[in-house]
Amino acid sequence: MASSCRDHAKGASPENGQASKVSSARQKKERPERVGLEALHKFKSLGGASFSRDGERILYTSNESGVYNVYEIGVRGDNGRRLTDSKTDSIFSQSYFPADDRILYRKDREGNEKTHLYVLHPDGSTVDLTGDPEVKESFEGFSHDDRFFYASNNRRDPRAFDLYKWKIEPETKDMSAEIVFENDLDSPFSIGPISRDGKKLALTRVVGNGSNELYVRDLESEETILAAGADLKGRHSPQTFSPRGDMLYYLSDGRGEFMDLVRFDLAGETRETVGDFKWDVISADFSRLGTFIIVVVNLDGRPAVSVTKVGNGQSIILPEPPGETISGVVFSRDEDLMAFYAGSDVSARSLYAYDRSAGESRLLASADNPEIDKSSLVESERISFAARDGLTIPGFLYRPIGAGPDNRAPAIVYVHGGPGGQSGPGYKPGFQYLLGKGYAILAVNNRGSSGYGKTFYHADDGRHGREPLYDCVDARRYLAGLDWIDPDRIGIMGRSYGGYMVLAALAFTPEEFAAGVDVFGVSNWVRTLENMPPYWSSFKSHLFEEIGDPAAEREKLEAISPLFHADKISRPLMVVQGGNDVRVIKKESDDIVEAVRANGGVVKYLVFDDEGHGFKKTANELECWREIAGFLDENL
Repeated sequence: MASSCRDHAKGASPENGQASKVSSARQKKERPERVGLEALHKFKSLGGASFSRDGERILYTSNESGVYNVYEIGVRGDNGRRLTDSKTDSIFSQSYFPADDRILYRKDREGNEKTHLYVLHPDGSTVDLTGDPEVKESFEGFSHDDRFFYASNNRRDPRAFDLYKWKIEPETKDMSAEIVFENDLDSPFSIGPISRDGKKLALTRVVGNGSNELYVRDLESEETILAAGADLKGRHSPQTFSPRGDMLYYLSDGRGEFMDLVRFDLAGETRETVGDFKWDVISADFSRLGTFIIVVVNLDGRPAVSVTKVGNGQSIILPEPPGETISGVVFSRDEDLMAFYAGSDVSARSLYAYDRSAGESRLLASADNPEIDKSSLVESERISFAARDGLTIPGFLYRPIGAGPDNRAPAIVYVHGGPGGQSGPGYKPGFQYLLGKGYAILAVNNRGSSGYGKTFYHADDGRHGREPLYDCVDARRYLAGLDWIDPDRIGIMGRSYGGYMVLAALAFTPEEFAAGVDVFGVSNWVRTLENMPPYWSSFKSHLFEEIGDPAAEREKLEAISPLFHADKISRPLMVVQGGNDVRVIKKESDDIVEAVRANGGVVKYLVFDDEGHGFKKTANELECWREIAGFLDENL
């Protein structure tokens, strides 16, 4: 259920019946802004990086226009330009073609998650390769010989994704695809990486909550071998094949608390752990020529990147901008250049290029707003507190400027999406806006969050609505014990699964929080689990084991679903929803709003008809945070 959005939000107006202002006997008091909302959103959101065939340009995505579009820029920092001009649907770059100037990108329609692949030709024309509006398609990478690219789609059956390869004919608009792997419809696999010779495919199949099987399929003989299975109970995530194709590198917590990097020898069917990282490894990949391996580790909520030379282990030390964290490292085809992003709580992720021979980096695309003095923004502090049962709960605390014993701040417990997500540092314009208005924020990583080991990750299994919720209540009590927090003005906010936690907090612990902001959260687990998108069928068993099976455990699910306990919600509530959300459908929010109002409760409801599960348009984001701030001003 987790979303990768930045809590953005197109709002409906009171005239169309979707949004309503909170009525209150108290006079509304606006908290003055330290930094304006529009100025904070002039910090751009950048992502993705792909080098052109000659290494002279980099392709990336930016929301500079207010909607995500595709851009390119020269590696010397010149000739930057926008390549697409969408005013409505967000467009995300995938890659330059390896032997010509075509570009591959993806987009869906207003957040419906049915992503299509498109080819942008040098003359500006585009071709929708997917075509069928009901099909979802994903890019799976170019073949190493540059003759094909791979894509997965559910054209044959909505429940399962087959693997195709698209033949690349230089500078032609006629492209054809052939199927190379046909999925199992009864028990679908998730598709992983393909070996460089195109002969091996990694596959995973969920067998339970936090446990899956990892296979390697020979695409020629159709033989399949088990690389990691039930004897290694845990999560196994394939990352890449070795350049020679004789080994599969994958992540696994099957033999310990954290996700280790493991290599599986296909011939001997033996496994070996690579490195000793102490925390979860997030990803691993080789450079195109196989000279370097790039490993990213989740270091206490922060990504830590290592780039080492295969064979001798020599490291490339990238020049980190002061106080910032590097992410998204990629090599050019000849490995002479590298692109990476760097950012922090007070600096949005900006795009850099690094010349290995010169040992110098260059800022290519800044995401920051130069009009803002960064000393007016707030950096997070990594904290932890003891839950009522003694378990240590980590989080990130933001203290607004000027808060102290003589100027106690109202506060918000923020709950991430999931189950299984994680809050970490990074530039968040909505957070900075609320901080600038004087609100403290504690982004709590309640039990069940990823990044803190397998035991912690599974500590919420079958306990939703209880212990994970109590962690959020204990976060409130931690805040109330700080001498610079007003204990009577602490609210709770979250999105997706975090939105569920907001509703659960107000329904099951109704006296704890002064107000709640639910952003597309689950109100009825029975309905949500019965109405999952068909392409989630490959991990349905995981969710049923994690949360509950609606066929066998209906009573239990109703007991933890706030909709059936809405009469207990007495504190002011704000609900935000995307009209095209396929994960938490709009009916989830409609029903909780109606139920709370029927019981005399106070609810502000905001619907964005052109968004899905995660809002992407800047205008909607601005409206969302403006309305959230107004609600908090009135109720905290």
